[in-house]
Amino acid sequence: MKRSILSLLVAGTLTTSAFAGSMDTANKWEEGAKDAWIDGKAEATLLFNGNLNSFDINTDVQDGKVILTGKVDNSVDKKLAEELVANIDGVTDVDNQLTIVEEHDSEAMDGDDMDMDSATGKLTDAKIATVIKTRLLMDSDISGFDIDVDVEQGNVTLTGTVDSDAERDLAVEIAKNATDVTDVEDNLKVVQPKTAMKSE
Repeated sequence: MKRSILSLLVAGTLTTSAFAGSMDTANKWEEGAKDAWIDGKAEATLLFNGNLNSFDINTDVQDGKVILTGKVDNSVDKKLAEELVANIDGVTDVDNQLTIVEEHDSEAMDGDDMDMDSATGKLTDAKIATVIKTRLLMDSDISGFDIDVDVEQGNVTLTGTVDSDAERDLAVEIAKNATDVTDVEDNLKVVQPKTAMKSE
């Protein structure tokens, strides 16, 4: 009887171990897929920002932690890249290893105090513009490529064309919902699709 119980315990332990092993494999696959999604989103976010040369920035993701390597022109660009990536869903931490390659170190040092506020403002504006542009491009109900996003001191200006009033309202709402936005100016024009024009 003792042997039977012992056999059952061993079999149960082996089964549990095998199940746990398969669960570990599934979890690792899921984490890997999530990291790959974050990596792609990070690259797209950096690419869509007009203030950064994203081709000089590399992104790697490990368990939700994004590692930035490569080079940027100044400290503002370094901080901007980190801020943009940190806002992505699923990112747990950012290891910013970007190297700053400044052409005029002495001139930059002289103007540091004077330019600090404007640099911070530009950083925030650039971040807002990238977040809004990325959301517009990722939204399947909006033709985001036809919309330009300009930001100055937190004030967003949307220009370009959309296919309907509903699209325009949605684009404006997306802009309003972005962090640090103070106001949204809607200069979007509704242009009927060509197929609808022909049928008239």
